Amino acid sequence: MADLFGADEAPATPGGPAAGAPLAERLRPKSLSDVVGQDHLTGPEGAIGRMVAAGQLSSIILWGPPGTGKTTIARLLAEAVNMRFAPLSAVFSGVADLKKAFADAEKMAAAGKRTLLFVDEIHRFNRAQQDGFLPYVERGTVVLVGATTENPSFALNAALLSRAQVLVLHRLDQAAMATLLDRAEAEVGKPLPLTPEAREALTASADGDGRFLLNQVETLVAAGIADPLDPAALAQLLHRRMPVYDKDRDGHYNLISALHKALRGSDPQAALYYMARMLVAGEEPLYVLRRLVRFASEDVGLADPQALVQCLAAKDAYQFLGSPEGELAIVQACLYLATAPKSNAAYAAQKAAFASARDTGSLAPPAEHPQRPDEADEGPRLWRGL
Repeated sequence: MADLFGADEAPATPGGPAAGAPLAERLRPKSLSDVVGQDHLTGPEGAIGRMVAAGQLSSIILWGPPGTGKTTIARLLAEAVNMRFAPLSAVFSGVADLKKAFADAEKMAAAGKRTLLFVDEIHRFNRAQQDGFLPYVERGTVVLVGATTENPSFALNAALLSRAQVLVLHRLDQAAMATLLDRAEAEVGKPLPLTPEAREALTASADGDGRFLLNQVETLVAAGIADPLDPAALAQLLHRRMPVYDKDRDGHYNLISALHKALRGSDPQAALYYMARMLVAGEEPLYVLRRLVRFASEDVGLADPQALVQCLAAKDAYQFLGSPEGELAIVQACLYLATAPKSNAAYAAQKAAFASARDTGSLAPPAEHPQRPDEADEGPRLWRGL
């Protein structure tokens, strides 16, 4: 039986994807103008667009989620400025591979050809290995293009960051995902067997990951479905996407930050969503509770002192009941904070008081604090003015 893309066809041209390659590889953009969802970088006014227009490429770090086009952009950059493309993966490469790459780049530079050294997952290199890039980047032996899914401020040396511009890639929006679906349908030669609602559900399930979307399309086409699927039938056919999360890196900090912003914005639905994302992905519930207690003190504060009592009660209830019964207490605390009035007056007062104490270096209160009339002639007391 012929495979999905026709194994009987002529092999792909040299440099292109092999016959029968995955759909995501077959649809890899051929020029920067074909890249979707990153117009803020690749457009005429974007950093990459300006570099290409000037014909001068500086070292950059591409930081973004999986499936947003980091590797593709690096390849197309080399072609756009007529540079040799030398790829390395930090997962499989070591010091010997780096030395060989730099030696080859020096030989090519002597012959008048500059090298774009693309390092995928660059955050996997340790600090000493990252320092090894510095002299070659400074001399211009290579133009370094690194790709990472981790925050470069945490994962990369400050010395390396000072020599490279960090460019942030966004998750693909609905318009970009729709464009990918259109290209996929043109590639397979027929529309996808989906209702409009199922089509929206398919793009939503990819969560901005273009590669994941195209892999799901490939699975759908291979199933040979004739009648259009609704969202329920589509979910039954395709595997559920695992939550994208980590315990101590970007996923962790992005979601807890989103939870705080939802609480501050008094948006209970968004707050519950981000809280659930963390717990479903395996976050420690007591960590979430600690952050809720902190929020009750700092952001609700004196506007509703009962908020702190509610959060501490939720902590006690969870420790007493455990999961999953105790998680309802977390939900209640989250909803309470989202709907409570907000005031950071106590938090601001604490910061001001501690700053004043550090600046004056004295235990006595400032002289302008009022004194009690019956003690006006006595020495300073700590409680005066309170």
